[in-house]
Amino acid sequence: MSPLKKLIRWRIAAFEREHDYDMGYARQILDASPQALIRFNRIMGFAQHRQDVPLQAWYAAKLVGTLGEDCGPCTQLVAGMAEREGVDPVQIRAILRRDTAAMTQEATLGFRFAQAALAHAGAADELRDEILRLWGGRALVSLAFALTSARVFPTLKYALGHGHACVRVRVGGVDMPVHAAPA
Repeated sequence: MSPLKKLIRWRIAAFEREHDYDMGYARQILDASPQALIRFNRIMGFAQHRQDVPLQAWYAAKLVGTLGEDCGPCTQLVAGMAEREGVDPVQIRAILRRDTAAMTQEATLGFRFAQAALAHAGAADELRDEILRLWGGRALVSLAFALTSARVFPTLKYALGHGHACVRVRVGGVDMPVHAAPA
């Protein structure tokens, strides 16, 4: 095995330990083509981009995107990342339940915008204007990137045979049922 492949395998294993997340799909890509995995990894900058948008709104968009692809482990990963970054578990659970009455205004705006954008609904225009008014153009781009990138990972995993349906997600030490977004 080449030193590069060893390093990549070590990084994959470290991510798995840190996040309690199966990266079998990444090992599959690595085995097929290290170059493909290196190219795929470039998406991380896109996926992590966040400027001028509140954390709750950003994670609401990421969770809506992930749930739209029905991947339980990906939903768990994003929920765990949100919690580690300081998003209140109560807010994460509200987003996962689609309970806008329990969300902050920031989370609600990110959530509703992401849902409307995925549905190609006219409401996205009003919500987009509100985001621009409150947080500006960089925030809108950040939300668009969060929503879009969140869909890439579960879609790739399903295409490679590693996808799993949402059943339960653990947030703030509490297991909760989660269902895919309505079609």
